[in-house]
Amino acid sequence: MDIDNIIELLFSIAPAVIVGTIAYYFFKQHIENENRMRRFLLQKDLQKESFPLRLQAYERMTLFLERTSPSKLLTRVLPTSSKKEDYESLLIATIEQEFEHNLSQQIYVSDQCWSITQAAKNATIQLIRKATIQEQTDTANKLREVILTDLMDKPAPSNAALAFIKEEVSEMW
Repeated sequence: MDIDNIIELLFSIAPAVIVGTIAYYFFKQHIENENRMRRFLLQKDLQKESFPLRLQAYERMTLFLERTSPSKLLTRVLPTSSKKEDYESLLIATIEQEFEHNLSQQIYVSDQCWSITQAAKNATIQLIRKATIQEQTDTANKLREVILTDLMDKPAPSNAALAFIKEEVSEMW
């Protein structure tokens, strides 16, 4: 076999190799696009189903923060005795119970939202505890008064968390 036959064979095979290579890349690209389209449609269907659940979780977090806001909490949960310690325990137990009732919502909200909600809960509990140890606080009714007076100077801990939730929900649209 001489070199002319080899060159002639290469020239006759070259177009087939070029067409085969181009076809391979086109089919590969087509299959990748189809897979991306399937993933997109699947994600779209999943999002359509999960969106109401996520929105409901944000609604429940909002309700939790509203219900545990000190001014609303003190209006809703009345003292059962005149002892400030009993009232403090009742308020904290109410907050913890509300929080435990909403624990499952953390899988539907962002980690940052959950952390901010926990921080608001803890700050509200600290606010109640600090008011309880003040000298002028000697009865349950005085504890209510001290907490409400304290809130006149600064916003409730739940306000920042509520603002964050509103911002995060507005980004969902």
